[in-house]
Amino acid sequence: MVLLVIDTQKLITNEKLYEFDKFVSNVKELIHEARANNVEVIYVRHDDGVGNELTKGNDGFEIFEKFRPRNDEKIFDKKVNSAFKETGLLEYLKDKGETDIIIVGLQTDYCIDASIKCGFEHGFNIIVPAYANTTVNNQFMSAEQSYKYHNEFMWNGRYAECISVEESIRRMK
Repeated sequence: MVLLVIDTQKLITNEKLYEFDKFVSNVKELIHEARANNVEVIYVRHDDGVGNELTKGNDGFEIFEKFRPRNDEKIFDKKVNSAFKETGLLEYLKDKGETDIIIVGLQTDYCIDASIKCGFEHGFNIIVPAYANTTVNNQFMSAEQSYKYHNEFMWNGRYAECISVEESIRRMK
């Protein structure tokens, strides 16, 4: 089992996110418990490329301070929504024989959705803890509607197991 922390970068981890405080608290707790139970924590960062604000070299590209990786924890960078496409992450997890991935991070309707579906497609058992992913309003749905649509309707029982933070921690032990 691994804990995959996706796109929790300084530029986009802010109060505009749905249930921001609950999200920060849950992700911090999951990272702490993963480390305490020898579950590898792996980070993924999104790089929009040169000329964009969310790109390597800019402060906003780095991981949000409250989720800061340890020196020995792996970070994979991506250029598209899926954490598995051309990042080396898929090969790394397959080489390790991993089967279960807990996915947390940003944003529910973009990179979390793509990574959950792609992880499922690659044969992983995907676990999604409640209120450990979030997003902002878009032109079609509020952030709350988007969160509930994905977590309570789209993913659960199709692509992932959407469970409580407490159950996720229990499975780490």
